[in-house]
Amino acid sequence: MSFEFTTTVDVRYNDLDTYGHVNNALYGSYVEEARVDYLETVVGGAAADITGSGEETGMVVANLQLDFERPIRLADEVTVGVRVPRLGEKSFPFEYEIRTADGEVAATGETTMVAYDRGQGSSVPIPDSWRESIGEFEGL
Repeated sequence: MSFEFTTTVDVRYNDLDTYGHVNNALYGSYVEEARVDYLETVVGGAAADITGSGEETGMVVANLQLDFERPIRLADEVTVGVRVPRLGEKSFPFEYEIRTADGEVAATGETTMVAYDRGQGSSVPIPDSWRESIGEFEGL
């Protein structure tokens, strides 16, 4: 797969399980960190403000899917590729590829994100500013 956006994620000792590799549950945190980096870089502003302290419109994860290929160990340098292949009306997917420094794929995954109005407590159309920024970056 080809990813225009990549970011490095640090493997922490606390991420390891009793087998000496990253616990599978932590891969979700790795793609989350990469998604936030993508949003800060590509969209900025409200889309990256996942803390709820700013704009009323944010996003929520509706689905998370991960496929594990090989373990990640403490000494591994990890890079996560992130892309948005399409934009729907209220939702859009993020695709991920987690690689180690040797180029091996450790995992692939996808999240479905939904634009969400915090005040109303419901989904809303993807804001035009997000659509424009992501569309331009991804060539959509």
